[in-house]
Amino acid sequence: MKIGYDKRAGKTWSLTSWKSTEDPSPGVFSLEHDPDGTSQIFILQGSTNLVPEMRVDYIFNYSYFFSKDESYFNYSLYNSSIISRLVLDVSGQIKQMTWLEASHQWNLFWSQPITRCEVYAYCGPFGICHDSADDGFCECLPGFEAASPNNWNFADGSGGCVRKADLQCGNGTHSNGERGQFHRESNVRLPEYPLTLPTSGAMQCESACLNNCSCSAYSYYMEKCIVWGGDLLNLQQLSDDNSNGQDFYLKLAASELNGKVSSSKWKVWLIVTLAISLTSAFVIWRIRRRLRRKGEDLLLFDLSKSSVDTNYKLSEANEVWRGEKKEVDLPMFSFASVSAATNYFSIENKLGEGGFGPVYKGKSQKGYEIAAKRLSKRSGQGWQELKNEAMLIAKLQHKNLVKLLGCCIEQDEKILIYEYMPNKSLDFFLFDPTKHGILNWKTRVHIIEGVAQGLLYLHQYSRLRIIHRDLKASNILLDKDMNPKISDFGMARIFGGNELKATNHIVGTYGYMSPDYALDGLFSTKSDVFSFGVLLLEILSGKKNTGFYQTDSLNLLGYAWDLWKDSRGQELMDPGLEETLPTHILLRYINVGLLCVQESADDRPTMSDVVSMLGNESVRLPSPKQPAFSNLRSGVEPHISQNRPEICSLNGVTLSVMEAR
Repeated sequence: MKIGYDKRAGKTWSLTSWKSTEDPSPGVFSLEHDPDGTSQIFILQGSTNLVPEMRVDYIFNYSYFFSKDESYFNYSLYNSSIISRLVLDVSGQIKQMTWLEASHQWNLFWSQPITRCEVYAYCGPFGICHDSADDGFCECLPGFEAASPNNWNFADGSGGCVRKADLQCGNGTHSNGERGQFHRESNVRLPEYPLTLPTSGAMQCESACLNNCSCSAYSYYMEKCIVWGGDLLNLQQLSDDNSNGQDFYLKLAASELNGKVSSSKWKVWLIVTLAISLTSAFVIWRIRRRLRRKGEDLLLFDLSKSSVDTNYKLSEANEVWRGEKKEVDLPMFSFASVSAATNYFSIENKLGEGGFGPVYKGKSQKGYEIAAKRLSKRSGQGWQELKNEAMLIAKLQHKNLVKLLGCCIEQDEKILIYEYMPNKSLDFFLFDPTKHGILNWKTRVHIIEGVAQGLLYLHQYSRLRIIHRDLKASNILLDKDMNPKISDFGMARIFGGNELKATNHIVGTYGYMSPDYALDGLFSTKSDVFSFGVLLLEILSGKKNTGFYQTDSLNLLGYAWDLWKDSRGQELMDPGLEETLPTHILLRYINVGLLCVQESADDRPTMSDVVSMLGNESVRLPSPKQPAFSNLRSGVEPHISQNRPEICSLNGVTLSVMEAR
């Protein structure tokens, strides 16, 4: 069907959610095309617009049509054997569902927003959302009750909650001596629309909110007094393993906390609270001083010896790992020294920004250049990535793997320190028409062989068998001599054997994921082999597998396959390679690439086989079978020029997260 606008009839085609899971009458959410003529699709909740991310990939072909009579959005399936439907459910999420014949159930392929708690005002005013809940995502804050209990019982929390007892205003004191108080909610993502007050401390911040009639709650964070007036929206309770939350203080009537509080009891409580606060502040100050002393000074540290005699227990440096005694061979740097090394995270030193936070260039007083990845304070997955990468890559040593030099975990700051790569990432050169000429044939072969050696080490020769799961051009960094180094191990997994493993949490990048992983959630070392095959064909052709514009009928895998079948494989070579190449060498590399991207994981070679095929011309190569996804059409619309330039990502991090149900 179409989602759009009929200009002749003044008619809108849209999707509307149910009111609840049991009530099919129109709900509060709708999915509509922008009638102003842009190509945007909105999820509307009343007058609030949310723009869902419609991904262009190798399964769904999303398209947009515009004319003087109508404009609309629709999609088709590259593979007609896949059964799919697009749903706007009562949560306000747009969901792409695919049918799994083996289990006879619908599978959630992707959703936007990714989680229910990211839907604007999903739990309404004074509701708090739990992403990790098995059921009942919304609940009312203490001292509140559902505004519409019937709707709440049917998982419709959009109406939010109302107070059970009204607050007293004026000076914060009721005529009978009662006084409003605060209830603390711990480890929460703070509500929307805060205001900052100029105060000199936490107690003054509390007092300012208590004596302000319009103040509903406050939080004292990073030595700033943050308050909220009126309704509280988008408050989220984070899971126990997510340390990015803050303490949040909700103003309630005294009767909702400790019953009737007399004026004399209030004075006693205030004195005790003051004493405890002062003692706590002193203890915290001592702890912070000790932590700062424990942190190494990045400016003075000898990074050439960063992996020698530097065992640290991260749980001792900061207790946010909840008691995990994980030892890593990495130095812990103080935040002050990391900040100074990056010129206080200045915009001039910013190298780029990925899904987990920005990356900055830094320099020590000893002349060592570093790259500091500063994890976003709001990225729960970024914290998981730091733990995974710090615990894993610290145990790996190979010239074709990027070196993790250390980390900084101080208060809310979580930073990974890497060796600096002056030539950025492979995609910076490969997909830029003005720069890809720098990659001559010798350099490309050097990069291909280096990546293959790095993967072979991960799969076979490291102390741990590692599956990277997100191998792509932007994750291949290049040093000053154009030596390739595989980076970004946040999604990597330790693998015990050769068998397939299943997951319902699929991560990776469209165009590089193998069909067994993208469609069935099964991964093994052969998943990385598929990604390497895509990367190999991209390096040979200078073209991206996704967004392929060489032909209007096939993606890069299909294009390479067609040329191979017609004995025209040499035409795949990047025109930017001006030197004359021996045809048999080029065809050999294409043959290896096609072997790696075969549909069945069993048909793909191991990385040990790949290294042997690339380095030994006497090894006889088998004939490849048709690649996975090779019968898919590109996302190019007929009215779009075929000369459209390719988009080059400047060392960005692409993360696709799909939760299977």
